[in-house]
Formats: sequence, C-alpha cells, structure tokens
Amino acid sequence: MFASLRQARLLARTTQPSQRRCLSLHEYQSVQVLNSYGIPTPKGIPAKTPEEAYSVAKDFGINELVIKAQVLAGGRGKGKFDNGFQGGVHVIHSPAQAKEYASKMIGSKLITKQTGAAGRICNAVMLAERRDPAHEYYVAVLNDRVTQGPVLVASNQGGMNIEEVAAKDPNAIITTPINFEKGVDPAVALDLAKKLGFKDETAQQEAADIFVSLYKLFRDKDATQIEINPMAETTDGHVLCMDAKLGFDDNAEFRQKDIFALRDISQEEPSEVEAQKANLNFIKLDGSIGCLVNGAGLAMATMDVLSLHGGNPANFLDVGGGATPETVKKAFEILLSDPKVKSIFINIFGGIMRCDYIAEGVIKATRELGLSIPLVVRLKGTKEAEAKAMIKESGLKIIPFDGLDEAAAKAVELAHA
Repeated sequence: MFASLRQARLLARTTQPSQRRCLSLHEYQSVQVLNSYGIPTPKGIPAKTPEEAYSVAKDFGINELVIKAQVLAGGRGKGKFDNGFQGGVHVIHSPAQAKEYASKMIGSKLITKQTGAAGRICNAVMLAERRDPAHEYYVAVLNDRVTQGPVLVASNQGGMNIEEVAAKDPNAIITTPINFEKGVDPAVALDLAKKLGFKDETAQQEAADIFVSLYKLFRDKDATQIEINPMAETTDGHVLCMDAKLGFDDNAEFRQKDIFALRDISQEEPSEVEAQKANLNFIKLDGSIGCLVNGAGLAMATMDVLSLHGGNPANFLDVGGGATPETVKKAFEILLSDPKVKSIFINIFGGIMRCDYIAEGVIKATRELGLSIPLVVRLKGTKEAEAKAMIKESGLKIIPFDGLDEAAAKAVELAHA
C-alpha cells in the first residue's frame, strides 16, 4: 500500500524537474478547496505583494501570525532564498513585520531540498493564524493497487515523514478500504477516530466528519491524492487540517475546470510547459544529449543505451504515434533551447509513426532553425527507405545509422567532442 502512497506523491509533486503528471496546488489554494467542503483549517489568506501582506495582517484581528512562502516544494521552513533570506516559514507579530518578510520572499526564488539549486519563484505568501496542536495525526486518501480502490490511511503519529513511521512501526498505520460509490461510512469513520486516540466525543466526531468529507472531495474533484499532515487536535479541543497536499488527475481537466484554473505554471519547467502545448511527452534532465524518440518504452531504452556508452540524456521526449513534421520541428526548438545539449539523437521505430514524417520534420527543422550541433538519426520501420532517401538528398549534415548501439555511441562521442 505504501508503494501506492509513494507513487501518488511522485505524481502529485512538481517540486522536481518533471512533466506535469497531475495538478498540484499551493497551500492557500488547498485551504480554499478544503474549506469549500466544510473541512476546517486554520484561517489563511494569501497576499501577492508586501503591501497586501501588510493589509492582510492588519485586518486579521490577531497579532501573532505565521507567514509562509507559497512555493510548490517541501522543506520550505528550512529553505533559503536566492537573496540570502533564510526560511520560507516565519512567525510574525505585526503588520510591519509581515510587510518586511513578504518583501524578502515575493519575487525571489526559494531553494529547498526538493527544488534543486535553481529554486522556485515565490509569487505569493500566505498569512495564517497560529493554532497550537495538542497532538498531531496523519490522514491521506489515495488509490491503492492492492485493494484496487480508494483507501483512507491514518496514523496517530503525524507531523513527520509517514514512510519512516511505516518502516519503524507498521502497526501505527491504519488502512481502511473505501467503497467507491458509498464513500466513507460515518460509523467506520467514528470508530477510526476512536482508534487513533482523539480524546473526547466532540473531537472524535469532528475527526470522523473530516474523514467523510475528505473522500467526498477526493471523488468529486478527481483527486489522485489528498494528504493531511498534520491533522491536529488543538489545545482548545478542536480538530483542524494544518497542512495539505492535494493532487488532481490531469486527464480530468475537461470536467474540473475550476480546479485546473488554479494551475501555476511559474512553478513548472518552462520547456515542459511548451512541450505540453504541442502534445509532446517531455521531461527535462541534466545531460548533454538531446533525445527525440517515439514511444515511451523505446525512449527509456534509448536513454539506457546512451548511459551504457557513457553519455547522459538531456531529456525524455516521446513524440508519440501521431507526430507531424510541425510537431517534430517544435520538439527540435525545445531541445535546442537547452544550452547543455551538445548533440541530438533521433531514434524512431516506424510502426504507427511513419519514418518519412519524421525525416520531413528533421529536414525542415535543421534548415529553418540553423542547426549547428551534430545530429544522429536512426530510422527503422514504416517508410524507412523513403525517409533515408529524403535525408540523403537533403545534403544536410545528418549522420544516419541502422544499429542502435552504433548510433548511441556516436551521439555520445559527439556530445563529448
């Protein structure tokens, strides 16, 4: 089951350089979505300028607040901004302090253990009331491959890495299968709240209501993951969702337009955003060999062979079975936008895809983009002969190969030249 949790997290995160697999929301957006389902959270209000942060803090009604940088990355509290300011989460005691801290966060990049050295731009902060937890819990709703359905995962050891908890004390994790159609049974939810150790009847009922509502949100909004860590029983006896990670299936975008309108592309790799517009499956990597392949399996194999010969792929790029000369040209533009790319390796198996379409796109891109870096091409399958003839007649400096090993070795050699 925890393999499913790890997979859901990987899918939901945009904190690593990867193509958007499912939508992730900022914390303030997650709070708004949770609240729309009656799920209680500490009060939190976003601000997009230092002046707005001052006004929000002034109107909040309490002096002690928490200001949080809104960046899609974990480890914000221990992160560091590229301007030298330390920490993306701080306790503040006045509107002036809110303005001061916001001015150091907004417009700067926050670097955490998940962002890599480049960091991620902070375009907003959230000011939230400070609520003191008496005890912290963990709750998640996700799809489980073992039961082949949704499950509610809970633990009375929240506020920490749940996978470490599972490794050290598997009995601390309670997994409850959920009937997809009927949802979480209120009686089952109440029994779970009691097992977790919520102190009194009021807290138990509040926790049970949250469990029921979390699944309703999960199903209604086509979520891939809802993770509350921690869910806290506060010192005044109430139950609140203190922090949340919400992920949504991008295949459901057509019917979840309100959710997907919240997407923040400033948190994503620009080249991956461009690739998505062209319906290209693209993931940016750190190597020097640009790859253009059709089919995810062949793309993975191509990357492996390049690595075997001592090279490092600069990307994963699957043009799919419906690529046209225009999409091939767009793929080239994306590859060439990476200054690290020193050679390009095209590896096409023409099944559904026609090799001559790829050749036409390659020739067009080479001419129109003024390609100056070495280009190695391997074309096999449908319309292979015609494609090879087109490349030969073009007179362009395109290096053709029949064998995968030989082609990969040449691409690596040229990248290292």
